Amino acid sequence: MTERTVFEITGADARDFLQGLVSNDVRKLDQGLVYAAMLTPQGKYRADFFLVPMGDAILLDVDRALAPGLKQALTMYKLRSKVGIEETTRSVTRGLGPAPEGAFGDPRDPAMGWRGYDGQPGDDSVDWDARRVAAGVPESGIELTPDSFILEMGFERLNGVDFRKGCYVGQEVTARMKHKTELRKGLARVSVDGAAPVGTELLAEGKAAGTLYTQSGGQGLAYLRFDRAQGKMTADGAEVALIEEAATV
Repeated sequence: MTERTVFEITGADARDFLQGLVSNDVRKLDQGLVYAAMLTPQGKYRADFFLVPMGDAILLDVDRALAPGLKQALTMYKLRSKVGIEETTRSVTRGLGPAPEGAFGDPRDPAMGWRGYDGQPGDDSVDWDARRVAAGVPESGIELTPDSFILEMGFERLNGVDFRKGCYVGQEVTARMKHKTELRKGLARVSVDGAAPVGTELLAEGKAAGTLYTQSGGQGLAYLRFDRAQGKMTADGAEVALIEEAATV
């Protein structure tokens, strides 16, 4: 996966430092990969990534386009913490089936296979977009944008947020959204008859109902206003309908 950057986070304060910044509980590193996000103080998405236990260090696997801004933010919060943050030359591989030695199961969904960081041979033949769509997994820079709220993007279902871990940047907004009776907007799986460019507006009876993103095999991921997404929708000529079992939290 050439589009990923892997940082190595070291130092006596590394775990405590990350625990106060990211949406998930860093203590889960004792069981494997941790999927998490870093938010703005206003609770909006800044970056999502995997934290990887690697001996005395923690690796941070992030979309390459987000890496410079994320490192800048981490450095800003570091202050006097005993923490080092260095970019590595490690590559990320992924595949399906049993994880090879040194690799880790993707915590978001079993359909997403495993991730490796020590040169394990990956599987380039897999249609990962099709698997993402079927599992309702958003992607950095496509469904996940700076305007996103992680609960609307399914982070609770994807094991990307912990509500018992304590404070982190953006935690108050996320907790308030959790305690709403239901979300009015969010990521969902939809059926798609036809095709439309990523980012096409969805219309329902002439009213804006959301945005269509990744599509594969007659299905897609869409960010929807649920009150307007109960019937047929259109996106640049394509016919779209909500799949009722779509994840909305």
